[in-house]
Amino acid sequence: MFLGTMAIAGVLLFQSFWIKKSWDLKEEEFNHTVSKVLRNVASDIAAYNKTELPKHDLIQRRSSNYYSVNVNSAIDANILEDFLYREFNKVSFNSDFEYAVYDCSNGEYLYSNYCNLSEVQDSEIVKEEHPKFDDLIYYFVVKFPSRTGYIIRDLRLVILFGIFTIISLLSFMYALWSLLRQKQVTDMQSDFINNMTHEFKTPISSIKIASDYLLQHPAIKAEERTTKYMSIIKDQNQRLNDQVEKVLSIARLERDQFRVNKVELNLLGTLSHIIEQESIKVLNVNGSIKLQHQLTLEPIIEADKLHFTNIITNVLDNAIKYCKKTPDIIVNVKEKRGSLLVSIQDNGIGIEKESIKKIFDKFYRVSTGNVHDIKGFGLGLFYVKNIVDAHGWEIKIDSVLNKGTKTQLIIPTTKQKI
Repeated sequence: MFLGTMAIAGVLLFQSFWIKKSWDLKEEEFNHTVSKVLRNVASDIAAYNKTELPKHDLIQRRSSNYYSVNVNSAIDANILEDFLYREFNKVSFNSDFEYAVYDCSNGEYLYSNYCNLSEVQDSEIVKEEHPKFDDLIYYFVVKFPSRTGYIIRDLRLVILFGIFTIISLLSFMYALWSLLRQKQVTDMQSDFINNMTHEFKTPISSIKIASDYLLQHPAIKAEERTTKYMSIIKDQNQRLNDQVEKVLSIARLERDQFRVNKVELNLLGTLSHIIEQESIKVLNVNGSIKLQHQLTLEPIIEADKLHFTNIITNVLDNAIKYCKKTPDIIVNVKEKRGSLLVSIQDNGIGIEKESIKKIFDKFYRVSTGNVHDIKGFGLGLFYVKNIVDAHGWEIKIDSVLNKGTKTQLIIPTTKQKI
């Protein structure tokens, strides 16, 4: 953000300097052109009157757009206007001007006129009274009321690019400001969720202790109905605890405070244990979860046991939840090119191609229309992807709508156990 701000300030300063420099150059060019034209006009008048021009102070710039020309003879206004038009046309100068001829005999301006050289017609021409100069005798004055507009027209491309650059930079600054605001809101939201989940830990632990105690109490054991209700309380409390742990793990991942504790795991043994636990969920609907492999040696992997278990459990849970018929899930392990491929194939509802690329996004859930019978927060696969990345593994998902989904985990193997 600091470097971006400095870059923006640098570009704005450079653009301002460039426009100012271009303006100064155009002003200098304007003054040079006008002085040259007026000098030629003065020479034409001297030649016409057969007089000599003064050697000093021939052209005097009285202000940014006002010039006086000193000559040593009387001036015919018609001849002067003709000379002015002719000399300005020679240099393709098209700025409007106003001239006036001073009559030294009565101390007043004898004649003045406004000459339009530009293509723009000014309908509101206001003639102003010209000042008198006591240090001159025979002279005429020329004023350029549209001098600023003339310079702007010459610099319109530079000014246009300058305005475009400034607008672009202001848009970029607004985008940075929006990002900062969004980051602040996201941090506040994350802090709130983290604090809330931490606060949940105490009542969850208390409920667990109380439910375990009551389930062991003889009076509760004697009542089958009460035992059933207490078991439901314990199971749902454990489910709530699992969700809280998942949220806390994701928070640690986002804050770069997450570290995997890798140990050597017997892959087939670990998978068998997980499948045994998960099979309970499909027994009541006559479903099945099967482990298949054709390995002669039992592979050993390096992984965090808790999080590896969570990865497989999450995928299996999704396979069970997103199945409208009898769940038939196959977990297959095979070796390919020095890596172990753990694939989980289900016969669920499948995922559309447009949704597969978003499936690992935080809080993303595949749309099911107005039906919300499948519960969840959209954190499961986000958690899985981050754990897989933390281990340095790969995960791929292939799915066919209404036919099923195949999730494949690619794990580099370390060594094998007979």
